[in-house]
Amino acid sequence: MPLAFLVTVRLHEGRYHGLDDRHAPEWPPAPARLFQALLAGAARGVTVPVRAQAALDWLQTLPPPVIAAPRGTPGQAYLSYVPNNDLDAELPGRRHEEAVARTRVGKRIRPTLFNAAAPIVYCWSGGDDAGEDHAPALGVLADGLYQLGRGPDMAWANAALLDADKAERRILDHGGVVYRPADHGTGGRRLLCPGPGTRESLTVRFEGTRARFQLGGAGRRAIRAFVQPPKPRFRQVAYGAEPHRLVFELRKPDARAAYAGWGLRGAAELVQSARDRAAGHLQAAVPELGDSVERYLIGRGAGEADKASRTQIVPLPSVGHEHVDLLIRRLEVRVPQTCPLAPEDIAWAFSQVAWTDDDGDVVRELHRVEPDRMVSRFEQHARRWRSVTPLALPWTRRRRIEPDRQAEAKNGAERADEEGRAVAAVRHALRHAGVGVPAARVQVQREPFERHGALADGFAPGTRFRKEALWHAAITFKEPVSGPLLLGDGRFVGLGLMRPNDEHVGGVVAFAVAGGLARGAEPWVVAHAARRAMMARVQARLPRGGTLPAYVSGHRRDGGPAGDGKHRHLAVVADLPRRRLLYVAPSELQRGGVRWRDIEALHRLVTGALEGMDVLRAGAAGRLDLVPAAVDRDVDALFAPARVWESVTTYAVTRHHRGPSTEDALKLDVGIEIERCGWPRPASIEVLAARRGPRGGMSGRLRLTFRKAQVGPLLIGRSAHKGGGLFAGR
Repeated sequence: MPLAFLVTVRLHEGRYHGLDDRHAPEWPPAPARLFQALLAGAARGVTVPVRAQAALDWLQTLPPPVIAAPRGTPGQAYLSYVPNNDLDAELPGRRHEEAVARTRVGKRIRPTLFNAAAPIVYCWSGGDDAGEDHAPALGVLADGLYQLGRGPDMAWANAALLDADKAERRILDHGGVVYRPADHGTGGRRLLCPGPGTRESLTVRFEGTRARFQLGGAGRRAIRAFVQPPKPRFRQVAYGAEPHRLVFELRKPDARAAYAGWGLRGAAELVQSARDRAAGHLQAAVPELGDSVERYLIGRGAGEADKASRTQIVPLPSVGHEHVDLLIRRLEVRVPQTCPLAPEDIAWAFSQVAWTDDDGDVVRELHRVEPDRMVSRFEQHARRWRSVTPLALPWTRRRRIEPDRQAEAKNGAERADEEGRAVAAVRHALRHAGVGVPAARVQVQREPFERHGALADGFAPGTRFRKEALWHAAITFKEPVSGPLLLGDGRFVGLGLMRPNDEHVGGVVAFAVAGGLARGAEPWVVAHAARRAMMARVQARLPRGGTLPAYVSGHRRDGGPAGDGKHRHLAVVADLPRRRLLYVAPSELQRGGVRWRDIEALHRLVTGALEGMDVLRAGAAGRLDLVPAAVDRDVDALFAPARVWESVTTYAVTRHHRGPSTEDALKLDVGIEIERCGWPRPASIEVLAARRGPRGGMSGRLRLTFRKAQVGPLLIGRSAHKGGGLFAGR
């Protein structure tokens, strides 16, 4: 039976002073802090018992824990004057009081306030039978904990080893906010967690801290040198507190209960009407909730700190096909876990909402339903998003031109300035909405992206926003984010609703090479190193003794090549002319060969394993510094439509052709490979360079011309999954 390790921590006071790596208040306390506290509590002087070390080594191999914590609110900030870390350097030759006076600096402290009667629970799951052997030592570790966070954060803890089902019930019964690790997310927070090697790195840092001041030289040349202790090894994990989701359909009150769609331009009117009617029902039924309803449902009187706890109403138009009418047939009400209003009360209030005609007859009402496929379309993981309803960006108003004053038309410079300010405002809107993933590219316009969409100006009636402040936007993120995504100042009234532009965008994971690439580096060397790094990172995520899936390794369990003549495993591309690495799913490379839904789970495993990879050691090709990158398929040379495609890396033939010349053999082999991956046969194949190896192997560079423009990528040949056979559009 799967086991879970629970640590329940209680702080003596309802204040927590810990800061994250950006020196901002941290809540909930990161699992890395708990790990350090357990290690510190187990230490006896400079030694840690062997059994405690073994238990911590087992704990750090488990996946990141689930955290249940009481709601935390920012407290009043104050300034405290304390000695900084230079005190040790000032002590030689001075009295302690003098040294403290010389190094005292002001530090701004803002604690997080919470209910001290409620515990903080950490639940590590995924353990095996070895956890039973470590259970006694883990209990001793929890008993030894005396502090969690900074100096004043005194605490105590206990631990238990439970089966996974009981542990999950403990988490759900906590009554606070539940934070779970998330592969993707629009916001949330990133917390430091222990991982393989964390305990050893903390020991090394402790020893380095004890010897951070060293004496050098002699006599008058004697100096006291400071040596920076090595950093501990932690991993950053995205955590999210998933809100309660309530989905309602707009239905007619007849026996058939047909849909009663609402026009897209009236999205804000629909949201405000449904919200105010639900608020009226709730205030009438429970008058004592009046203030909370005003602040957290309607939004009146809500401050900046209350925004994360406000209920959000998302109008969901029908999408999925270019000819769809975009009528709004569903509302999703998202209630944050930190909202003081109970989800059951809000669900009841919205279930009472109905609209009547002039005669008082009900013409439309809300019916609660389970989330369906249409709802999931707005909750996918994607890098590319575009607006369905425009974003409200009040500080970026366009200059309005009256119809009878066309002589005052804007020139190119003025339009570019307006759009530039709007792009900057979109980036600010991402930050205000809590989207932590940076945008690689932002495009703004008045026109809709959907075939049956509406101009941005048409959404202004019935709102407090002028039409010149409304913009449609398309955003490409550096990493996938998950929806629903609403941006701008109108996000609480249904404006700024985004939808994924390409549900298969996750089929490509891209990294830009920021530095370290050696001059003259060979693509196959970089691709080989990138492939080995991918396999190592995926292996680290598998259970102990787990076997790499063929999707990652390209081989069956018996060592033979995977597949039945069709490539069904990931390809690694070293696109050195554009200084980047690409991990490409086989569904991107073969038209109609591999279905995305068959490999989506495996590809997400790879995507999660590659997250955070910032260095690639590629031997003679250098030590590459990597940063996440986005692929814009509309303009990218490897993906955008083109009639002419030319070799980026050398093409290697897949089979030996004895009869024809080297050039003819290359043409013959390329034609076969092109047809195998589902592309039409080229109108012409031109050999730019050809080479025959000592063992008869042939390779070269080619230019392919098609009768119609083709959408990439094109990666073919014997070495396609190792960096060869890459083509780019011209």
